[in-house]
Amino acid sequence: MQRVIAGAFLANGETTIHNPCRSDDCLAALGIIQAAGATVVPGTSILISKNTPVNPPKEVFCGESGLGIRMFTPILSLFQEEINLLGGGSLKSRTMNMISSVLNQLGVRCITNQGKLPIRVKGPLKNGNVTLNGSITSQFLTGLLMALPVTKGKSIIKVNSLNSRGYIDLTLQVLRQFGIEISHERYEVFQIEGNQQYSPCEITIEGDWSGAAFHVVGAAISGKISISGLSCSSNQPDKKILDAIAQAGGIVDVNKNLISIEKGGLNSFTFDATDCPDLFPPLAALAANCKGTSTIKGVGRLLNKESDRAATIKSELQSVGISVILKENEMKITGGEISGGTIDSHNDHRIAMMGGILAINAKSPISIVNSKAITKSYPNFFQTLNELGIQTEEC
Repeated sequence: MQRVIAGAFLANGETTIHNPCRSDDCLAALGIIQAAGATVVPGTSILISKNTPVNPPKEVFCGESGLGIRMFTPILSLFQEEINLLGGGSLKSRTMNMISSVLNQLGVRCITNQGKLPIRVKGPLKNGNVTLNGSITSQFLTGLLMALPVTKGKSIIKVNSLNSRGYIDLTLQVLRQFGIEISHERYEVFQIEGNQQYSPCEITIEGDWSGAAFHVVGAAISGKISISGLSCSSNQPDKKILDAIAQAGGIVDVNKNLISIEKGGLNSFTFDATDCPDLFPPLAALAANCKGTSTIKGVGRLLNKESDRAATIKSELQSVGISVILKENEMKITGGEISGGTIDSHNDHRIAMMGGILAINAKSPISIVNSKAITKSYPNFFQTLNELGIQTEEC
């Protein structure tokens, strides 16, 4: 959704977005483009239009969206005027080191607060050749891939150690929908022709595998559900949750556009989440309900999230009686009786949702501190749990 919002902003004309997501992150992205001169007409579908020339804003607020700040910084750098990009909550403590050094090489005066927010940019962004590290996040690369096609000449981006390739596939998919073509060699060298034009279009937003992953786990540990609206051919990396469920012994059946998950004899599993780090919280809830000790690899990808997510998962699982060991790049979780009690989300939406799934089989109720953190990505999460028979109440 955020990528489509950015594409609509870069197109001249009207783009229609069907099945829109209305999470905090997506609302923040809509706020950014409205501040930058786009017209947004809300409704069952959302209409976005932008006609040049645009009077750029002096500042924009990106909420707590890591993708939003890293993607829109290069896009807003296309303007000649100086723009301040601000954020709130945990976003203020997340690293932005990779942004300034690369943009400075592309003709942008970019200043950060010692690698943190706020970010101040003054363009215009120019074409050029740059190298960046993709091991921490692919989000800034997404921003460059979206902004550089409209510059005047060809650009080449060399990327070292790119993780989360599926998210770049998702970016390239959205770009193609807007008529933008980018080629790459094994995700190591991206060649971007300049002078391309975004064409307004009509797009239906895919169902979100990241949010659905929690319900997939919920079914695998307690019953059976069928989910529609998810595509198994999606580029979203978090569709791999089905592989983890099957490996653990859950029953997965895919029939056209209907995915059914049923509880099986759950045993420990080993899963590499390096390319899909957002799966750690639902995988942790799954492991807590499995016999034996499960191993989840890719812990190094969790340091720069809404919380120190590895440490948070460990502390909160331990608070409800589940043993967790962090060793180098692995998280080892020994399943057992979930005692109930209190889980602090640390204002991390995925930890709050993890708490909701852990409560399903807990010996006593679980209270989730800062449960409203879910609005960042999935405002209706607890409502959906209620609909699935899990009693929830606000306290």
